[in-house]
Parts: sequence; structure tokens; C-alpha cells
Amino acid sequence: MTFKSPQVLALDFDGVLCNGLAEYFQSAWQTYCQIWLPLNPAPPDNLAAVFYRLRPVIETGWEMPVLLRAMLKGFSEARILASWSTVCSQVVTEENLNPQDLGVKLDTVRDEWIRTDLEGWLKSHQFYPGIAARLQGWLESQVKIFIVTTKEGRFVQQLLQQEGIQLPRDRILGKEGQRPKPETLRTLNAVSIWFVEDRLPALQAVASHTDLSQVRLFLGDWGYNTPADQDTARQDPRIQLLSLSQFTQDFSAWPESQSL
Repeated sequence: MTFKSPQVLALDFDGVLCNGLAEYFQSAWQTYCQIWLPLNPAPPDNLAAVFYRLRPVIETGWEMPVLLRAMLKGFSEARILASWSTVCSQVVTEENLNPQDLGVKLDTVRDEWIRTDLEGWLKSHQFYPGIAARLQGWLESQVKIFIVTTKEGRFVQQLLQQEGIQLPRDRILGKEGQRPKPETLRTLNAVSIWFVEDRLPALQAVASHTDLSQVRLFLGDWGYNTPADQDTARQDPRIQLLSLSQFTQDFSAWPESQSL
């Protein structure tokens, strides 16, 4: 059965609702400085710009300081884009890093930033144009909104509240739940679920589960993905490419369901 609107709309946060590139870089750089103690605490020129371009390879936050380390060790952009998993594993092994420890350090840096400069931390994020109004409209409708993210839920809640969006805390399914996104989607218990994500691998992971075949999958082309990701999505009957202008309109403006 094809539904013209979802009962449940599941949304990724970073790269779909909110552009946090500036915060990502600053938090990642401060974490990097704690681990590798560079002589100059100021980041090299152009490092942020390259980091922004490579952000699509990141799956979870602890990888961000590892990405900076790979960049500063001389790994090329092309190699990182083509084989980040291999590069990341190599750096983690060579530097004797612990992903869990990296995650704790990164969250601690964020907590300290929030504690000492909440206004600055909030300003380092920007919701994409039209997003806040669209979210508010959905919250006043019969569509149930869930945020499915690898970001800490408490950070998400603070950013939403800054925009005046009061989403119940149990609708924010963050990193603390320690569940892969396919498993999280299974818990939503609805006949019609639409899932918007900016990372192609996350959508492909959902598509690989036959019991989730009725979940409609959308790749937000304004988020942290590459032209190659978008080309791949166009060829995949399970995934539909979605623009920001479509996302912020009524569901009738969204791409129609493809027959499988």
C-alpha cells in the first residue's frame, strides 16, 4: 500500500535539520589538541575548509579527530573519500587510539563549551532555511516526528529549544540509545514510516533489511553527502533523492514512491 503522507517521519539531525559544520570542526580540533598536543594551538590554514569537504565520510563523532589526524598525516582528500574506513582503521591502529575514549573526550569538550559559552556553542549551529517552520508545522499535525541520530540527544534537545521547537524528549533517539538506525526504525511501530537521512551508507543499511522494505528512504541532497552519493541514490530504486525545497513543502511535493 502506498501512503501519500507518513504516519511517522523519522529524521536525521546533523545534515538534515541542522548544519553543525562549524561546531564539528571546533570541537574536533580542541579534542585533537588534547590528544596530540600540537605546538601551535591554532589550526593550520585551510584545514577547516578541507574538513568540511570530507565531513560526509564521518559516521560517528569519535571519527572527527581521527579525520583531522589523517589529514595532517598527509592522507589525500581523494583517498579519504574513497576508503575512509580503511584510513580510519589504519590511523586508530598506528596511533593506538580507543574509539570509546575519543568519544568521551569529544563529548567532554562539547560539555565544557556549553558550560562556559552556551551562546557561542548554539551560534555555531544553523538550522537549514525553512526547517524550523516546517518542523513546527509537522508538530501541529497528525504526523509523529522522531529524530534518529548518532548525536547525543541532550545536545539535539538544546538546539531544538533554541529554535523554539518543543519536541518530547522520548522522540529524540540519540547516540545514548546505542542502537543502529535500522534497529531504531523497527521500534517506531507504524505502518507508514518515511526516513530522511543525509548519509547514503545509513540508508543502504536500512535498505539491506527485508523487514524494513516498507520504510520509504530519502537522501537529503543538501546535507553531508557527495555528488557521487547522489548519483548512486538516483540508481537505487529504494532510495529517493530529496531537495531542501521539497522537504520544506507539503508531502505532495515530495518525490512519488517508486515501484520496486
